[in-house]
Amino acid sequence: MSTDPSRRQKIDTVLRVTSGNFLEMFDFFLFAYYASHISKTFFPSDSEFASLMATFMTFGAGFLMRPLGAIFLGAYIDRIGRRKGLIVTLSIMAVGTILIAFVPGYATLGVWAPLLVVLGRLLQGFSAGVELGGVSVYLSEIATPGHKGFYVSWQSGSQQLATVVAALIGYGLSRYLEPAAVTAWGWRLPFFFGCLLVPFIFIIRRTLEESPEFLARVRRPPPAAEIFRSLAANWQIVLLGAMMVVMTTVSFYLITAYTPTFGKTVLKLSETDALIVTICVGLSNFVWLPVWGAISDKIGRWPVLVGFTALTVLTAYPAMAYLVASPSFGRMLMVELWLSFLYGSYNGAMIVALTEIIPFKVRTSGFSFAYSLATTLGGFSLAISTALIEYTGNKAAPGLWMTFAGACGLVATLIVYFARRAPAEAEQPAGMTARP
Repeated sequence: MSTDPSRRQKIDTVLRVTSGNFLEMFDFFLFAYYASHISKTFFPSDSEFASLMATFMTFGAGFLMRPLGAIFLGAYIDRIGRRKGLIVTLSIMAVGTILIAFVPGYATLGVWAPLLVVLGRLLQGFSAGVELGGVSVYLSEIATPGHKGFYVSWQSGSQQLATVVAALIGYGLSRYLEPAAVTAWGWRLPFFFGCLLVPFIFIIRRTLEESPEFLARVRRPPPAAEIFRSLAANWQIVLLGAMMVVMTTVSFYLITAYTPTFGKTVLKLSETDALIVTICVGLSNFVWLPVWGAISDKIGRWPVLVGFTALTVLTAYPAMAYLVASPSFGRMLMVELWLSFLYGSYNGAMIVALTEIIPFKVRTSGFSFAYSLATTLGGFSLAISTALIEYTGNKAAPGLWMTFAGACGLVATLIVYFARRAPAEAEQPAGMTARP
């Protein structure tokens, strides 16, 4: 039986647009995966806690730039189109990655080394501030009717593949290189790999076509000032959207970016065990995202969002307490897969819900700004978790942070789909209204 040509074209488009998102997220998260090695290269200290905190704060600095990237690059994309904007974000991310990959360590450049690395992270954050929003909006606008949840879930799906590939490379490095070699130069290899992919992904993105919805509804690009005014006028829904995303970003960074460091430095498991868990989490996320995105297409967004945020509030801390009570590879895998189920199922519905509640004129900038505000908190999850453990003495403290994130998502969802039901439905396309 032959495949419908239009269906093949849709699949091809999804792969092309998410391939760029894969590269951006791959480069962005490498910094967290190799934090312990990067800390020794650029932030040497007699205290492991101080060195890791400096590295995690640098990782978090990239998230401080995300709201700026969301506002300025988001407005740019809403004016000139999705395709051109996604090429710009890829170019900026490439510059930041090249800086991190090739800058010599502190022993060679002194204070200039960490400063240049921070600059690289700021450029990555500025680009990533609109990348996720740009890809999500593009996918929502090319989706076939009744399948937006499934289509948009592949934005997050590409992130999970980036997680798996980065962890697999780390696993290979830990297996075939001595720890001293990984610290000295081996951690740079994945960054080099990311740099080599840039030209290939750039060519792929240049072949993308503009989304039909953008071409149909935007006859004349509005000035940036008008977009900013519209964004300010819709500040309430943007803020609620940010609260919904907090659940996503905090849980994602805890179960992926933080897992290798948490397993190695807190639970005292081997680096190999922690990376295997990270690979399994990435694969688990990849499965649950499209499944629950598709389910939300059938039953509505709110039941999925309310159900999984409530489960997070009830189970996140007890699960972490169970893990730290007797750390083992088996327990870590079981707990992380449960948290992955909560994250992947919620996010599969949340991403498309956000594209539906943000007004069209500021869809990219509004989505990206809401997402970026949340990732400012989520991106510091590594530093916050490390500090909570250090100052409370409670190794399960990251579970409290995830509980807080779940509560944010639950409250925002209830307001959007119940207290603000009419405005939310007015912004949604036919057939995708909230269904309490």
